[in-house]
Amino acid sequence: MLGTAASSRARATGGPLRVLAWPGYAEPEVVAAFEQRSGARVELSLVDSDTVLWQRLAHNRAQDFDVFAANTAELQRYIRQELVLPLDIKALPNRRRQLPRFRDAATLPGLVQKGRLYGVPYAYAEMGLIYDRVRLLDPPSSITALWDERYQGRVLAYNDGSHNFSLAAQALGLKNPFQLSEAQWPKAVDRLIALRRNVAGFYTQPEESVAMFKRRQAWLMFANYGSQQLQLVRQAGLDVGYVIPKEGALAWLDCWAVTRGAREPALAHAWIDHLLEPEPSRLLVTRQGLGCTVQASPAERPGDKLLWLEPVENEERRNALWARIVSGDRAARLLAP
Repeated sequence: MLGTAASSRARATGGPLRVLAWPGYAEPEVVAAFEQRSGARVELSLVDSDTVLWQRLAHNRAQDFDVFAANTAELQRYIRQELVLPLDIKALPNRRRQLPRFRDAATLPGLVQKGRLYGVPYAYAEMGLIYDRVRLLDPPSSITALWDERYQGRVLAYNDGSHNFSLAAQALGLKNPFQLSEAQWPKAVDRLIALRRNVAGFYTQPEESVAMFKRRQAWLMFANYGSQQLQLVRQAGLDVGYVIPKEGALAWLDCWAVTRGAREPALAHAWIDHLLEPEPSRLLVTRQGLGCTVQASPAERPGDKLLWLEPVENEERRNALWARIVSGDRAARLLAP
């Protein structure tokens, strides 16, 4: 329920509450329930990329929105630029509904700075492996399956430099896939050149990956969109399985945060608390195929290891090198001084 102070303030002003979110995060019935209970009108704006999210919020120093959702790696940038406010934990009683690993924010990268909480976990997806259960009777257990020459021409991967260098780091057994040392770059580049040679193609959008999986008759796919992507592939009638590799799966965790430009921080807190109730979380799972923070994901197994995304050492360098790898450049040319 909405707190008394937030509810009375909302009814006195009528809002609006300016929300910036991703598709599926604030379904119409969820918004309607909040408006009815708070008396405040919600103005919902949607984004489809981290770049657009940053542009919308950085413009006018976050004065155009009250509350938004961003992944933990991105949230750290907003904190550094002082575009978000620390949260009032007492105004978020529904945090008690969350699973312990999401309630203990200190164990999640980027949510707590100088002892203050800046984000509340809401939705996530782990980047596991989708495989054809007819052709691969033994489920793959390692991220290195993407490089297995037995599957050459039957593998699909995601077209992104930042994530793929992290995958290469995992395949090499490096301790931190988000921070490559100067000495580790050549081996990572070699791994990604080998990946390029092994795959049938690279996708960018989940729907595109489903079409490619069918058209290329793929056996194995790196699922950048996780369980959401798995749901789409199965809806297309394909008999596929899903595993989290033993090295752990890269995973993004989106959190709600309050902007420094929030007109009514109490109302923004009430929105976050509302989204932690059972119905919004249920819709995340059933409609979007995403994981939520109040119930265990059906796609996960006990012991699965998730590696929450963190800022990488040099995103520009990763993406620039990846573009050249995809274009066919050799390692010697890529790493030439």
